[in-house]
Amino acid sequence: MRNSGRTGVKPKTPAPSRTPEWVPCSASLVEVDLGAFSHVGKVRKNNEDHYLVGRLNRSLEPLMTSVPPESLPQRLDEVGYGLLVADGMGGAAAGEVASGMAVSILMNLVGDAAKWGRRIDAEEAEALMERLGHYYGEIHSRLIEEAQADPRLSGMGTTLTVAYSFCKDLFIAHVGDSRAYLYRQSELQQLTCDHTLAQALAAKGQIPPEAVSGHRFKHVLTNVLGGHSGPVQAEIQHMRLEQGDRLLICSDGLTDMVADTQIARVLSRIQGSDEACHALVDLALEAGGRDNVTVVSVRYTFPNEPKA
Repeated sequence: MRNSGRTGVKPKTPAPSRTPEWVPCSASLVEVDLGAFSHVGKVRKNNEDHYLVGRLNRSLEPLMTSVPPESLPQRLDEVGYGLLVADGMGGAAAGEVASGMAVSILMNLVGDAAKWGRRIDAEEAEALMERLGHYYGEIHSRLIEEAQADPRLSGMGTTLTVAYSFCKDLFIAHVGDSRAYLYRQSELQQLTCDHTLAQALAAKGQIPPEAVSGHRFKHVLTNVLGGHSGPVQAEIQHMRLEQGDRLLICSDGLTDMVADTQIARVLSRIQGSDEACHALVDLALEAGGRDNVTVVSVRYTFPNEPKA
């Protein structure tokens, strides 16, 4: 079960209230070590989790020009990275449908509306966060429409935790009880809040924080895409990455079975992202694997900076 006593683990802190100051960085030179792994677990018959790790590219290559070639860059490349985990819910295969639809809809929305700039300043950061909120609202509406059109999908819904990085700018968008973690300088920090009734009771002081992991309402979601006709409120934040930072996104199939201290221990001893993802899933399976378990991770190395 999840260990809510965070010994040796940095507690979650609120998202920054101001957009971090922009610092020049060549996104095409950022080195990333990516990993992902998903397992159905030992109890479930189907995997209702879906994940995606993607690279977003934009390039400009001069082909013909009357301008002296030495005055132009040979090529301009800008690269961003996206990671997400969606954990579906609903009877039969409805949860699997919901999480898969959420990924597909988001990909199409990004493709249709993505804006590219060579930097993210305060104005662009604000606009991007607004677009993320719009994307979540659109996914929510479409899942509801699909469930209303097909009675077999009634009540289907999904969590969705998304990370997008461009150079040192990191954006997190989140609904549900999947989680995003940041591992920085040997400390693990939970970036997202679980949108569950048990967590809400703890936030109001009605139960102690240490009671959340074993509470009967710990899996009752208060904020989910689809699943209900009410509004959805995406939790969106913007922060700056540092040299050597590692980002991890996972479904609750991991965090229900593996304590945060164990997650931090794996990240401290295993440098490779893919190997770390497999090791974490193995821990969840060894602990019982009562749910689908999905983990995606990335480690960042920035140019012209000392290695962490």
